[in-house]
Order: sequence, then C-alpha cells, then structure tokens
Amino acid sequence: MRTRLRINGESHEVEVDTRTTLLDALRNHLGLTGTKKGCDHGQCGACTVLADGRRINSCLTLACMHDDEEIVTIEGLGEPGKLSALQRAFIHHDGFQCGYCTPGQICSATAMLGEIEAGWPSSVTADVAGRPNLTVQEVSERMSGNLCRCSAYPNIIEAIMEVAKAKGS
Repeated sequence: MRTRLRINGESHEVEVDTRTTLLDALRNHLGLTGTKKGCDHGQCGACTVLADGRRINSCLTLACMHDDEEIVTIEGLGEPGKLSALQRAFIHHDGFQCGYCTPGQICSATAMLGEIEAGWPSSVTADVAGRPNLTVQEVSERMSGNLCRCSAYPNIIEAIMEVAKAKGS
C-alpha cells in the first residue's frame, strides 16, 4: 500500500504492507532510527512519537493510519547545535544513562507539557475543573507510560520541571 507520511515537516511516499507499524516504517523504510523499538507491545514508551501534536506509541499503530498526519520524531525536535529546550535540559540534568528510552521520553514530555498548557487533567490532578499544578506527582503520573531501565527518573523529572517553569507552566 502506498502511504504518504509527513515526518518532521517533510512528505514521504512509502510503499508498505498494510500491517506495517508506524515504528517499522520510520526505522526500516525511512531510516529514522531515533525512535526505538523496546517491548513492541506499547508498554515501555521507547517508541513514542507525536502525531498531530499528541503522543502515541508508534509500535501500536499502523503506518497507513497516519496518511497526511504530521508525525514528529526525536529527529524533528532538534538537531546537533540546535536542540530543543527539553533536549538541552535532559543533557543538563543527566536525564539519561544508557539513552535507549531518551527519544521516547523527550517526545512524551514534549506532548505532556502541551497537555498541561491546554489544561488537560490527569488522574492525580486535584481539581479537574481548574488548571493542573505542575508537581512532581503530576509529572510522574503523566510520564508513567515511559519506562527507564536505568532508573534516571529523578533527573528526567528535574529536566521536565525546569523546562515547564521556564515556559511558565
């Protein structure tokens, strides 16, 4: 099946089997290997990308389902010499050890900060009618779908909190 994917601002026509996941299309057909294959069951978050600004597990969705959506991978958030604020904060706070989960963590955190700015509550938001307060508990809950085998969680949270405070969240 021919599918048109818009990845990181560029349009790509790919010929893929209808069963090809977005993750496999990114890695195997487009050579974008920043998005990682972890569990391949949607349980670890290593494959997190943004689809029209919302975070998704790319291992659980088919490439053909994202025809004409704007997909952003870690490669689209920044590049050497021009990193995103979250990428810089992850480096500053040592928010990674082995680095395998880092692309998914950063993509997820990018979308999560947008969710907070939009006022979306989480299961730990005290007042679902009000704006969520950015607390360690709130960030931890919202990032709970992204696992880190090295346990860099405190540093990941510090990096996210720094960026959120700079944005005024």
